[in-house]
Amino acid sequence: MKIIVGLSGGVDSSVAALLLIEQGFEVEALFMKNWEEDDTDGHCTAQQDLSDAQKVADKLGIKLHTVNFSSDYWDDVFEHFLKEHKKGRTPNPDVLCNQKIKFKAFLDYALNLGADKISTGHYARITQENGVFQLKTGLDNNKDQSYFLHLLNQHQLSKSLFPLGEINKDEVRKIATENDFVTADKKDSTGICFIGERNFSEFLQTYLPKQQGDIVDENGQFIKHHQGLAFYTIGQRKGLEIGGGFGESGEPWFVADKRLESNELLVVQGDSSLLYHTSLNASNPHWIATKPKFPLKCKAKIRYRQASQNCTIDIENNAIKVTFKQPQRAITPGQSIVFYTDDVCLGGAIIENRQ
Repeated sequence: MKIIVGLSGGVDSSVAALLLIEQGFEVEALFMKNWEEDDTDGHCTAQQDLSDAQKVADKLGIKLHTVNFSSDYWDDVFEHFLKEHKKGRTPNPDVLCNQKIKFKAFLDYALNLGADKISTGHYARITQENGVFQLKTGLDNNKDQSYFLHLLNQHQLSKSLFPLGEINKDEVRKIATENDFVTADKKDSTGICFIGERNFSEFLQTYLPKQQGDIVDENGQFIKHHQGLAFYTIGQRKGLEIGGGFGESGEPWFVADKRLESNELLVVQGDSSLLYHTSLNASNPHWIATKPKFPLKCKAKIRYRQASQNCTIDIENNAIKVTFKQPQRAITPGQSIVFYTDDVCLGGAIIENRQ
């Protein structure tokens, strides 16, 4: 069976390629360029990543293909990212990138190259029961990436392999070191490539206009001006730059709400009850296998790395309503809510509002 691995120039995909070779597959690799750098100061490290990917491919003795998906990424991921921010929401481009680029554009490209399946360095597992594919959490709870993969469908899962799903990150580093990979000690990439280490607000301001408004506290007291609701997210602490003279305590300030109609940013001090909600409405549900029957008791994550929370899903006015057993902090419209039963990822939806 021929497998083409998405070789990113990082340690995870390097080890994934090695494991597949050891399992007896015919392996080739593909490096995807998904962003045309508009800077020269190292925010997006595509050139270094390509160099590292080539070194790993050479060491493994496998062919490395390269492809530029930048236009696909712009059309299918980045424009949606900007559109959501314009609405004052906080999208998750990594979820869309997996659905549209890594498991659509890359998958189609690889199949055209004669691959039977593709593989990536994601920490997740795929099983098949009674002809139905299931997405399961990776065994390394600290690295599990099923949250970002919840939009995959049956076809995409049937054509994918996740060799790292059964092992943990420490073991991956150990394997890379033992095989003298140039990526063995390479720092994990964090965030989105096109933003990198840049200030998020400054990056967005190159694409979105400033729309100044008021930052107010829960009593309506004016604190200072903001540059635009698009540049803030629910629960945000850093970057508010609220100095002394406001509030009765020295506790930090957090964004509690974005009032689109009045263009006001509501901030609260400390662990305010205004940061917590017990339910939310969500749209565009995607179920990996069969659509469940409602009401459904399960677990959910409203952000990556959050511990799964007990909840009940129901249908209300043709929308999904999720009610949590415990109030949740900083539920954020535009983000994904992802549902689980034990270690099986059921799918997810887009958070619209919270109550």
